[in-house]
Amino acid sequence: MKVGIIGNYGHNNNGDEAILSGLLHQLTNTGQVEKEDIVVFSNDPSNTKARHGIASFPLLYKEGNVLKSGVKTIKESRKVMKQLDLLIIGGGGLLMDMYKRDAPLYSVLGLTGKFSGCRVAVHGVGAGPITTAPGKFFIKKLLQASSSVAVRDEKSKQLLKKIGVQKNVEVIYDPAFSVPVQEPHHRTSSIQKVGVTAVPYFSQQYWPTPDIEKYEGYLNGMAASLDRLITEKGVKVTFFSTKYPEDVQVTKDIAAKMKQQKHCRIVEDNLPPEGIVNIASAQDLIIGTRLHSLILSVNAETPVIGVEYHKKVKDFMSEIEKEPYSVSIDKLQNKEHGIFHAFEQAENKWLELQENTTAVSNKLKQKAAEGMKLLGF
Repeated sequence: MKVGIIGNYGHNNNGDEAILSGLLHQLTNTGQVEKEDIVVFSNDPSNTKARHGIASFPLLYKEGNVLKSGVKTIKESRKVMKQLDLLIIGGGGLLMDMYKRDAPLYSVLGLTGKFSGCRVAVHGVGAGPITTAPGKFFIKKLLQASSSVAVRDEKSKQLLKKIGVQKNVEVIYDPAFSVPVQEPHHRTSSIQKVGVTAVPYFSQQYWPTPDIEKYEGYLNGMAASLDRLITEKGVKVTFFSTKYPEDVQVTKDIAAKMKQQKHCRIVEDNLPPEGIVNIASAQDLIIGTRLHSLILSVNAETPVIGVEYHKKVKDFMSEIEKEPYSVSIDKLQNKEHGIFHAFEQAENKWLELQENTTAVSNKLKQKAAEGMKLLGF
């Protein structure tokens, strides 16, 4: 079987790369597909080939204007898709219209695959936000053309039903849960090592609609919360990133505002998914803003506190039944709902939380692997 994979790959977003790594692991191990029979449509084919050792082609061909780019993309992609048996629109928050290109691009590519003779599967994706008429139109067209639709959480399924999707929608959990774990988290008697990931929330360099005041408030809230944990709980903090290099800079900005930064370490490397798993497993607890830092940490059986910069973080924490450890990004220092409060809750139930995180991790790994059945393996 020859398989194509489409997603937001090749952007040095190691959360997305973890999805691809998990998918490749599933296909080559469970599905027994040879790596030579897999191609990936990527934002940067050379990056994808170097990272994963897999053939890769452009996700989008740019030709001066939107119409010319679309025609070129369809024409060139069709040449590859005609050789494929299965086209997977796979992983990540692909079913949304927050960014103007996403819904039309993935829909057009999926329809191109179907008209080229491929079986098309939407697999392990997140949905939302979907708020515009064009976004709803393109997303529904893509799902209509698909032989199977599987999302990564119950909230995504509910949203698709809400916008009028009639097709059966399965929930399978994120393919990143199939990223191999060399050595899972070892249970400890107390929380001493805390890993932290941060997103450039409303920063000028990253956010679609930047807001300096909100960014500064976020930095101050994270810095003060971590200072308090270091001062009152005696923890050591390790910053690491899943989006390179943008997240490295925001961790530096947070550390610069901390009074206790001498107790912090910043990992500046562009970590592959397996590297993120290794760092997460070596920590006692992860305070994660990026969704896939949370997913890969749970994959490593490490307990997590989620910082809700986006609904997908809140949805994930709800899905794993860890709402008490989920913190709104605008309430980081809140006495009853902030990071310090969530930490103390984790501390009070530490042995139980570690045992439960291992159980959840094993369940989600199994659920992620079961998604291969929907792809025909």
